[in-house]
Amino acid sequence: MKLPRRQFLHLAAGAAALPAVSRIASAQAYPTRPITLIVPFPPGGSTDVGARIVADHMSRTLGQQIVVQNVSGAGGTTGSTRAMRADPDGYTILMGQMGTHAASVALYPNLAYKPDADFETIGLVTEFPLIIAARKDFPPKDLKEFAAYLKANASTLNQGHAGVGSIFFTTCLLLNSILGVKPTLVPFNGGAPTMNALVGGQIDYMCADIITGGTHLEANRIKVYAVSTPARNPVIPNVPTSKEGGLPEFQASAWNGLLAPKGTPQAIIGQLAAALDKALDDEPTRKRMLVLGCDIPEKARRGPQPFLALIKSEIARWSPIIKAANVKVE
Repeated sequence: MKLPRRQFLHLAAGAAALPAVSRIASAQAYPTRPITLIVPFPPGGSTDVGARIVADHMSRTLGQQIVVQNVSGAGGTTGSTRAMRADPDGYTILMGQMGTHAASVALYPNLAYKPDADFETIGLVTEFPLIIAARKDFPPKDLKEFAAYLKANASTLNQGHAGVGSIFFTTCLLLNSILGVKPTLVPFNGGAPTMNALVGGQIDYMCADIITGGTHLEANRIKVYAVSTPARNPVIPNVPTSKEGGLPEFQASAWNGLLAPKGTPQAIIGQLAAALDKALDDEPTRKRMLVLGCDIPEKARRGPQPFLALIKSEIARWSPIIKAANVKVE
């Protein structure tokens, strides 16, 4: 049977609109099943810990469990790539951070994704200072002695990191560049294994985040020479800032935040951002993060747009530093 032209066009237009209608209906019903949150590093590190804390509260708000899936490798870019390629339906999200979504641009010439273009930003979760840490029996007593010791002995020293492109790698790249030293770099599969190696004396020093190193300092298992932020951190109040210690150029703050694959409906992004905002306002959740030394973003710095602006600014900041160090990963 041959349809009249007008009826044919009407039916064709209706069929073309079905995917859009389906996406809208799906967004309105969201979520109807568990959500996978990819953490691109092994369990136990700061990205993993922060993800689990906010996922716990967000699960209650959304009425569906958020299941953390650790997909490590290549400085966090393996898990980030998997998240980028997932269906944009809100059921796969990512906990990205400074390494995966800023430093990676300059480090990986063949990076499979554009951090500021291939994801929908949901929101900044937390920020936290970096520390300069060393094995417990490392000879220098303070930051000035540490800097002098590195300059005199760099060729015999081992510096650990959590993989090329990780926060630990990038921030120590900055530190080594400031001091003009080139120690032997020892990679590990994540922040927690790197810190365990430092505690065990297998490496001499590292740059770490306060979440990974704070408890070990408290237990007197490592030395910490400085924090990388302008003010001291209340979790480790006796540790001086890098400026107080005589190295004001070493300023860095790690961060992580939630993202979704490009094309995820804005209605779903809005629901996830609202659930994250509610988690960051929840007093027990805040306490869990603050006791680790985290800084919780103020209201004006939350949500998709402020987080996207942060990613763009961090790419602009770290790219010249990494290019100047002439470090690339194929």
